Amino acid sequence: MLSDIEISHTTELKPIAAIAHRAGLHDNEFNAIGAHKAKVDAQAVLKRFDDQHDGKFILVTAVTPTPLGEGKTVTTIGLSQGLQTLGRSVMTCIRQPSMGPVFGVKGGAAGGGYSQVAPMDELNLHLTGDIHAVTAAHNLASAAIDARLYHEQRDGYEAFEARTGLKALRIDPNHVVWKRVIDHNDRALRMVTVGLNEPNKSVNGYVRQDGFDISAASELMAILALATDLHDMRKRIGRIVVAYDFDHNPITAEDLQVAGAMTVVLKDAINPTLMQSLEGVPTLIHAGPFANIAHGNSSIIADRVALKLADYVVTEAGFGSDMGFEKACNIKAAVSNHAPDCVVLVATLRSLKANSGLYDLRPGAALPDSLVTENHAALKAGFANLEWHINNIKKYQLPVVVALNRFPQDSDSEIAQLGQWIHELDPEIGFAQSEAFAKGGIGTQALAQAVLKACEQPHNFTPLYTTEMGLLEKLTAVATRGYGAQALHLSELAQQQLARFDALGFGSSSVCIAKTPLSISANAALKGAPKAFDLDIRELKLCAGAGFIYALTGDVMTMPGLSDKPAFMALDIDANGQIIGLS
Repeated sequence: MLSDIEISHTTELKPIAAIAHRAGLHDNEFNAIGAHKAKVDAQAVLKRFDDQHDGKFILVTAVTPTPLGEGKTVTTIGLSQGLQTLGRSVMTCIRQPSMGPVFGVKGGAAGGGYSQVAPMDELNLHLTGDIHAVTAAHNLASAAIDARLYHEQRDGYEAFEARTGLKALRIDPNHVVWKRVIDHNDRALRMVTVGLNEPNKSVNGYVRQDGFDISAASELMAILALATDLHDMRKRIGRIVVAYDFDHNPITAEDLQVAGAMTVVLKDAINPTLMQSLEGVPTLIHAGPFANIAHGNSSIIADRVALKLADYVVTEAGFGSDMGFEKACNIKAAVSNHAPDCVVLVATLRSLKANSGLYDLRPGAALPDSLVTENHAALKAGFANLEWHINNIKKYQLPVVVALNRFPQDSDSEIAQLGQWIHELDPEIGFAQSEAFAKGGIGTQALAQAVLKACEQPHNFTPLYTTEMGLLEKLTAVATRGYGAQALHLSELAQQQLARFDALGFGSSSVCIAKTPLSISANAALKGAPKAFDLDIRELKLCAGAGFIYALTGDVMTMPGLSDKPAFMALDIDANGQIIGLS
């Protein structure tokens, strides 16, 4: 079989205008960027369809991820293509890939095989520059902070106020909470010193400790994904807390008078990018927050546009249902006021066996034969993980369909056994095989039928918490009801931060827990469906513009590092100028 990028390069794609017209867009509602990408004027579309009813909203999630990959994006794209083969009006909404994972260990995020977004190299590398815009706008605020520190302190606050007519902000350099960002994995930038000067000089600024996060972890990325329109984004950016003064009062981007300029940089990024699947399904790409260190879902704006244009919209949430799905329900849905009509839970036989706890799997290591051959004992042990994720989705009172991403070597006997276990667990749960990778939309017709049936089931969406609950109650709800922890523990620092955020009036915020995606717990070594574990939160961060409190657990980093053999080593250009080695 051809590689993903070879399939992308050899598939004849339609002009983007034809895809836009298929989606129902008017010529004045999109701007083509090259042959196969376009920016969609979201405001114009939503204004035209103001009274139009929304389509059905399908959210794809997965069991706990393993180094083998579960094929969540492949299933998302394949399902959309399957619905199209059944004559349904459908659009897909996915996140924009960060170049950190592309150059790091994961590779691309366009799907794969015959169920991918194309051109996949353009999607994975820059696209229309939205992540670069987030990076530039974020670092503009960082530059503004250090410039203000320098100018206020070089001659004193009174001299600054007399010279500029501005009120001195009196920023405490030890309480600047706005790090810089870059869209690469670079562990050396986690802690840096800024403002260093030559001896006896101070022209480079005030010396202080700083650091970098990856751009996907920027609060601006979360804001881009959660904003409802340009005006809402402007207000949210103004509310960002970037530092505290010497009296411990928050200093916002509005106080720095940089929020307007940051919004200007993001003016075009507010609009989603239109692309296509290999079978011509219109696909909106927008925003790229990670699900382990952010809220892990594509934008509310893209969803709203798609839901007006199509009868069925398929989107995905990052990592397992304890991660992106939880945040889609408790953070995103609270803002959009739109819950999923159906949830698709992706699994593979080998991923269930990997979640059994019977194997020590590492990226790049050879796979044990029993992962890809019949091993009912390992499958039974790993079924506990699938059962946990099914029950997790049912907590939210949503219909669920299990999609088995099938591989050629999979055992019919094991597939039949898995279907029997699912039926015994709950006869109402849909179950279908997917061969999206090898067959595209034709390979997902059974799954599409099951999803159509599930979308018609009545449901009563119930999030884990409400805005009226206190911050500690919300964190406890996610830890105990969301993950199944027996207790939640906050470090002394986190307790102080929680009290401070409550005192500052941020108690109505949602909570976004950053943890490993490799376990339902915060301990990556606990596989399957762990019980009787505690969740320890080491630190809290305020994202006032995004509207959530960010809780860090374990050793989760907001700036990833490169492995000893990163994915960029395989990337190159061939004699015809085409990218090779991207997967």
